[in-house]
Amino acid sequence: MKQKKKKKTSGKINIEDYIRAVKKADRENELSQSNGWKRITSIHKNKKAYDRKRDKKF
Repeated sequence: MKQKKKKKTSGKINIEDYIRAVKKADRENELSQSNGWKRITSIHKNKKAYDRKRDKKF
């Protein structure tokens, strides 16, 4: 496994840290307002593919 590089802490906030913090805060805010993760699209299932559950349903 790769070792993660340790960041040098000099007390300064660089652009990558700022962007990461903003994204995390935005995600937390969005999750708190909604009832959880939303699935935007559903996966299209192939009709020809074998699916025992779907076949036994009928």
